[in-house]
Amino acid sequence: MTTVQATRAPAARPPISPPSLLRASSTIVWRNLLHIRRMPEMLLDVTVQSVMFVLLFAYVFGGAIVVPGADYKEFLLPGIMVQTMVFSSAIVAMGLTSDLQKGIVDRFKSLPIARSAVLVGRSISSLIHSSIGVAVMALTGLLIGWRIRNGVLEGVLAFLLLLLFGFALIWLGIWVGSMMRTVEAVQGFMFTVMFPLTFVANTFAPPESMPSWLRAIAEWNPVSAVTQACRELWGNGPVAPPEAAWPLQNPVLVSIGWSIVLTAIFAPLAVSAFRRRSRD
Repeated sequence: MTTVQATRAPAARPPISPPSLLRASSTIVWRNLLHIRRMPEMLLDVTVQSVMFVLLFAYVFGGAIVVPGADYKEFLLPGIMVQTMVFSSAIVAMGLTSDLQKGIVDRFKSLPIARSAVLVGRSISSLIHSSIGVAVMALTGLLIGWRIRNGVLEGVLAFLLLLLFGFALIWLGIWVGSMMRTVEAVQGFMFTVMFPLTFVANTFAPPESMPSWLRAIAEWNPVSAVTQACRELWGNGPVAPPEAAWPLQNPVLVSIGWSIVLTAIFAPLAVSAFRRRSRD
């Protein structure tokens, strides 16, 4: 007696619809923010370090630096906030390199999402991370006497300029993070670039006291334009002297222009470098 077994056709697999770029990027942002919740020490650089910078420069170096027509504490806060946004590019570079090293990006490649979602999510989460530092410094500044002297509109515009400039530099960090092979290499390179960029500027001292050749570099430094724009919008310092370079005479316009130019340059470079690094 023979038994005939009926063969069943395999069940049809339901089609997988890839999520939109917005949804995938939001998921990446949430994943990065979860790391902060589970490892609060990741906020040390934008909390404890930010407070330390404010207090050190305000009370240790502030007595030796005289700013005509302005209180040094109010002169200082915009510069430190811009410095924090500049350092955000190093943070995103190290985070991206770490994900590439550990194979996290390889796992993302196995998912039906656009690779650009990884970069967009990383840039937004890094911007949120840096914004926490700006908020902490603003609260610290209020405690030591810093105030926004102009209206609400100008105050909000200054914060938006900070975020816009920080977003532009984040793409620089993504580009470097995609090019470098180790976190140590990224850290060494980024801080070698970031420290001169923030100190050869008007962040902590007026450029008028610098040698003429160094003053010219400082006044054309995009960090100086953003810092001067925040000071003028917040009413925290004198306007640029008549002999200052054109960027300091028009800081808001120049800050927006620098942010657009830097984004237009480094965003395509970052996407291209990331695609080469994560190529199958």
